[in-house]
Amino acid sequence: MISATAALAASVLMHVLWNLIARHQPGAAWPLWWALLAHLVMLAPWGFYALWQADAWSPEFLGLMAISASANALYFFGLWKSYKHAPVAMVYPLVRSSPVLIALWWLILTGDSPSLTGWLGILVSVAGLMILAGSQPGQGERAAIPWALLAMLCTSVYSISDKLATGQLPGFAAIIGFVSVGYSAAFLVLTLALRRQTGRWTPPQRLPIPIIVIGGLCVGLAYALVIHAMRFLPSAEVVAYSNTGIVLATLASIYWFGEKSNTGRRLIGSAVICTGLLLLAL
Repeated sequence: MISATAALAASVLMHVLWNLIARHQPGAAWPLWWALLAHLVMLAPWGFYALWQADAWSPEFLGLMAISASANALYFFGLWKSYKHAPVAMVYPLVRSSPVLIALWWLILTGDSPSLTGWLGILVSVAGLMILAGSQPGQGERAAIPWALLAMLCTSVYSISDKLATGQLPGFAAIIGFVSVGYSAAFLVLTLALRRQTGRWTPPQRLPIPIIVIGGLCVGLAYALVIHAMRFLPSAEVVAYSNTGIVLATLASIYWFGEKSNTGRRLIGSAVICTGLLLLAL
């Protein structure tokens, strides 16, 4: 059994890898579309089989799966729309500022709340994400913000439904199947958006095969590992800890790829995020 710590660490590394790759791909290639397609080809058949074999088909479970799938479809649509107007480095930190909403939804639904230190850690880490998002403005940032906020809201919704559903899944392969249901809905929505925008069923530009494979593995497995970690930890904490990947991606972009714009503000934002996560760990 994979521990929550190991699952989060692996998820963070996959988030970093895909984040760094995606931000350097041309928009005409539709990287999210290719990553979802690769996941559905490589991992979904295994996951669907395990999910079908699982004894989890209660009306409650089906409802939670439908909520997660719908939220995932809207999440990827909002992410795609926001990326049309602003860079990944601005949009993604804003999208990932959902732990506050997740904690609020969980409090409303169950009455359980993080400790005072936990709330402080979540709020401080989200403040750091806002600093990061503000350090990389795009020309169309005003147009990007509503779509990024939609993606953030959807993240909070599917995180709660995933948390409630994961206890009914017998193993990691079934979690892959659960994820694949949501990704199937997201792929359908992106394909329809692609068709409407370009008149094509596939993107005008194809990514290199190695990048497609890495995208499929990272996007699917990272999400499944996060859901697995939710078996042991509150969903708001899991999503907050997974944002460590944004810090690592920021540092890599500065010191590895030489992206020096607004370095000071990006380092401050990263430090604030780490401070919040330290408070959360306490």
